[in-house]
Amino acid sequence: MSQKIIVAGSGFAGLWASISASRAIALAGKEDEVEVIMVSPSPTLTIRPRLYEALLHNMNPDVKAVLDAIGTRYIAGTVESIDSEGKSVSIRHNDGPHETLTYDRFVLATGSSLFAPPVPGLADYGFNVDTLESAETLDAHLKALANVAPSEARNTVVVAGGGFTGLESATEMPERLRAIFGAEAPIRVVIVDPASEIGADMGADALPVIREALDELGVEPRPGVRVASVDAGGVTLSDGERIESSTVIWAAGMRAHPLAAQVPGEHDAHGRVLGDAFLRAPEADGIFVTGDTVKAATDDVGNFSLMSCQHALSLGRVAGHNAAAELVGLPTHPYSQPKYVTCLDLGAWGALYTEGWDRQVHLVRQDGKKLKQEINQVWIYPPAADREAMFSVANPDFVIVP
Repeated sequence: MSQKIIVAGSGFAGLWASISASRAIALAGKEDEVEVIMVSPSPTLTIRPRLYEALLHNMNPDVKAVLDAIGTRYIAGTVESIDSEGKSVSIRHNDGPHETLTYDRFVLATGSSLFAPPVPGLADYGFNVDTLESAETLDAHLKALANVAPSEARNTVVVAGGGFTGLESATEMPERLRAIFGAEAPIRVVIVDPASEIGADMGADALPVIREALDELGVEPRPGVRVASVDAGGVTLSDGERIESSTVIWAAGMRAHPLAAQVPGEHDAHGRVLGDAFLRAPEADGIFVTGDTVKAATDDVGNFSLMSCQHALSLGRVAGHNAAAELVGLPTHPYSQPKYVTCLDLGAWGALYTEGWDRQVHLVRQDGKKLKQEINQVWIYPPAADREAMFSVANPDFVIVP
């Protein structure tokens, strides 16, 4: 094969970029001329939006069968550096050796990671649900507390961050703690955020719903303050309040994968490359940026993609298609995702579903929960390894949210 498309990452964007690129190559009848190669540490898709949950079964499904079905070659390794001028990447294989591969098109889909600022004690005593490994560490810690003598610190969880992950982690926690400590245990959950209200980013329409859920679940809001320090016994807040806690969960802020910094061009405050309408990196010939590594306009009224699987599923399809289309002579397709929705899990209370960038509330409680479970357990999982079925929904204009 004379031409190569290298996709870095096997997450939501990376997987669908590979499927979409393979589809475009097949449409052009050039499967013997263009090869798609995926590079990632493991051929799995971590279901990151679910890592706040108590049960961590099937959160890292294998996608090797999917890659085999579409003819994508998989390399078990990590892209360590990008030479945008020489059109090559340096890969460290999992078993040790390094390799340099040239590319005709490169798709950066390495995602993002939790931003952990230098808060004293956070690295030593904090937990998070950013990766499956860290979620499993938290789960093991919580279960081990059942063998510790009851105390205020043992029975208290502090969640730092009032965004999606923070709210979902905090509202899941009362039921989770009672399952571990007993139904009558005097558990305490506190959620901390510097915003004027917990959940402020969800918008005015959703705020009363979030307040109601927190109140009903007994989750204590601490708006307008930050975590100033963490130690083995608890946290100190920026207003001086001390909360005794054996479990502090950090859920505040994301940053694009460090590889994004190696792509020439303008970057936003989260480290994402500002992509063009076709998800090309404007100052790096042959490089496409997608998923959490790109900031791209979702519509023509000023909205931009967020670090979410909702956007990654579409961004991946568009980047993969366009990378292949440029090589096989098909029309490229501009990225557009004008419909935006949110579905926020609120533990035993239910869930909150909104539509639009102004987040108008459409479903709450168990109606919202039913939809959330459908999204979490079905919609975002990898497709079955059926080539034609995958290609039928891998087109770049596929509507993720109807």
